[in-house]
Amino acid sequence: MTTVKNLGRYPLVMATVLVSAVAGVLSLTPWSPAVPWLVSAYALAVAGWTGVGMLRDLLRGHAGIDILAVTAVTAAVVVGEHWAALVVVLMLTGGEALEDYAANRARRDLSALMSRAPATAHVLDGGSLRDVRVDDVRPGDLVVVRPAEVVPVDGELVSDRADLDESSLTGEPLPVERQRGDEVPSGGINGQQAVTLRATRSARDSQYQQIVALVEQATTSRSRTVRLADRFAVPFTLVALAIAGLAWWVSGDGTRFAEVLVVATPCPLLIAAPVAFMGGMSRAAREGVIVKSSETLERLDRARTVAFDKTGTLTHGRPALARVETTGGLAADEVLRLAASAEQYSSHVLADAVVEGARQRGLLPTEGTGAHEVPAHGVRALVAGREVVVGKRSYVAAETRTAVEPAVLQPGELAVHVAVDGVPVGALVLRDEVRAEAATTVSTLRSLGVDHVMMLTGDQRTTAEHVAAALGIDDVRAECLPLDKVEAVRDAPARPVVMVGDGVNDAPVLASADVGIAMGARGATAASDSADAVVLRDDVSAVAAAVRVSKDTLRVALQSIWVGIGLSVALMLVAALGYLPALAGAWMQEGVDLVAILWALRASRGARLSGPPQTAYAPSPAEPAVAAR
Repeated sequence: MTTVKNLGRYPLVMATVLVSAVAGVLSLTPWSPAVPWLVSAYALAVAGWTGVGMLRDLLRGHAGIDILAVTAVTAAVVVGEHWAALVVVLMLTGGEALEDYAANRARRDLSALMSRAPATAHVLDGGSLRDVRVDDVRPGDLVVVRPAEVVPVDGELVSDRADLDESSLTGEPLPVERQRGDEVPSGGINGQQAVTLRATRSARDSQYQQIVALVEQATTSRSRTVRLADRFAVPFTLVALAIAGLAWWVSGDGTRFAEVLVVATPCPLLIAAPVAFMGGMSRAAREGVIVKSSETLERLDRARTVAFDKTGTLTHGRPALARVETTGGLAADEVLRLAASAEQYSSHVLADAVVEGARQRGLLPTEGTGAHEVPAHGVRALVAGREVVVGKRSYVAAETRTAVEPAVLQPGELAVHVAVDGVPVGALVLRDEVRAEAATTVSTLRSLGVDHVMMLTGDQRTTAEHVAAALGIDDVRAECLPLDKVEAVRDAPARPVVMVGDGVNDAPVLASADVGIAMGARGATAASDSADAVVLRDDVSAVAAAVRVSKDTLRVALQSIWVGIGLSVALMLVAALGYLPALAGAWMQEGVDLVAILWALRASRGARLSGPPQTAYAPSPAEPAVAAR
């Protein structure tokens, strides 16, 4: 049933099969004289339909190669080779169906990006809340943002403090604490407590909507890439017409013209290249990368610059326990176990990292009592009869009424301090770890012909340079806003440029790059919809896999085209000498098409690019960073 439905999408294919069947039956009946008229009329109708489409393509500046098929069908009908014309029509309509199938694997639009933007806002009016459309919020309105909601408009914080996840806007993985009077950008996700802010801009003028506008602008301004087969269209057409015309002129027989063109039909260009690209996209999917179009594979093959976002791309994008520093008489494992026992009662993202770090070391948290959390500062609890305080340095100092020494930190690190029974006993150092496969991915890209590797990040320069040095990246652009990233990609000297990132803040630069690749394992909808390819697994080495697949695909596609063209030219020369009748030539051309397609299917095979070996990330000493809960 599914096959019938799919055939129904291509009526010309079904019509050609039907006409062939009817003509075959009629040829066995007294009505056989009608067969040439039926077949010829249908073939000319298809040729005329194809010719109209070809003219439309030419008016759009697209050099089509259907002129060979149209001319071959017409010439075959004129010289009385109606069966040969029908074979060419069967090839032509089937080829168009397969080409349409490849073209339909286009990208989705950006509607999912808009779905993340809040449709309503909670406005405080006269002491009561009312929900209004976000577009109706005006500067000066008091807006309440509930826990885990997206900030709808830019505003000034009225509440005492707020914890916001702004990683999708700035790339910074750690929660941001804002105080009364601070600017709060739209698009961030509120923490565990409802907060109030005073709108400073309308929704249309707020940061999140500007990011959406940048994505739409970049997407509409990017020019389309010429398809691979088009590069061969004009030369192949001219060669075929020249051989056919020369054969007619030398022999004086118009049939020779038709016999040559029948074997010159352009299926190796119309079918083999799309089949190779579909195979390449299938292979990329096995590598965990969804490539949205064949044009993306073409641009990846020629890529000379690859730019990476840092957070969530070259790093894991979430804090993890790096080490335990002790200052008292307790062992590091005991400090971590007690801290995790208290932190299990906290809802803070850093508390989750502490608990997970303890579990990874085989330390199970102990049940505590009397837990009390001060949001964004820390938590205290009674664990096995011992009072444990965990949190910011200032919080631990205030709770214990003792001086707490700052931890020695490297760029990108922060400390969670621990006190037991009123005595500071150490600090838990957290950082966003560099992916183990990132360094090898960078070196693999260089071995595949990428000349220039950049890092574009909204993070602090010291942190960015520290990560870049560990990965062998020389060109670092830190503290970038979304527009800064777009400008950096547009100004890149070596093109095409591939941008790899995730998060809403990367959506504009992904859309403006020649190839945008989104790390979509964690569901970055905006980035995924703006990108030309999406990595489905949490592994940046898939980017190198995609580049390698693109090179293999282009090589196989070119080989299949040249194999098809070579065999077609050989058959054209045989036909030009009068040794290949039109009907036999048409069927032999079908054989050439089969060979070219089978060759193109090789693009779907090939060994998978295995992930790079695990490499340790060893930070070098640097200036300490400011610890933040």
